[in-house]
Amino acid sequence: MDKIEDFVLLAQQGDEQAEEKVFENFKETVNQICRSYFLIDGDVEDLIQEGMIGLYKAIKNFSIVSNASFKTFATLCIKRQIQTAIKHASTQKNKPLSEAINFTSISDNNSSDEEVFLQSNKLSPDDKMIANENFNELKEKIKNALSDMELKILNLYLQGFTYAEISFKLNLNKKSVDNALSRIKNKLSYLK
Repeated sequence: MDKIEDFVLLAQQGDEQAEEKVFENFKETVNQICRSYFLIDGDVEDLIQEGMIGLYKAIKNFSIVSNASFKTFATLCIKRQIQTAIKHASTQKNKPLSEAINFTSISDNNSSDEEVFLQSNKLSPDDKMIANENFNELKEKIKNALSDMELKILNLYLQGFTYAEISFKLNLNKKSVDNALSRIKNKLSYLK
């Protein structure tokens, strides 16, 4: 009994030594398959672990009546498991957008064009409350340090508007916007 399919059948019946033998025989195959993939925010060890999960699924689901050899079936299962893990990891790339929280801008004007978005790190309720208190305290300090015009310019700048767009929206020249942003940066550098 030295065909790999025999060990797989024994492993399916609960023989742990046969299962270990299959894992040992396919260790290099898993490593070779993993070398051709890249996992976002992961390393080779994560891919190898996914490959081993695929191999385990192959052991459990292999059918001797199929025309495919176990090696062909296992290779397919390993690749699919790794590809699924990669797809799942790549969907996390939009995580900052899907977890963004909205809060009203520094001036208490609730118009829709004056909102800022921060990334949420799924804080605990206590941490959220503390962060909220810190934000409100900082917001108040900024409001006290800046003039109304400077607040408007800062809000537009934080939303990503260019100097030209800010000057158009507020009916100012670009140099005034540039000077105001310099004053704002200077004033805010002293806040603690």
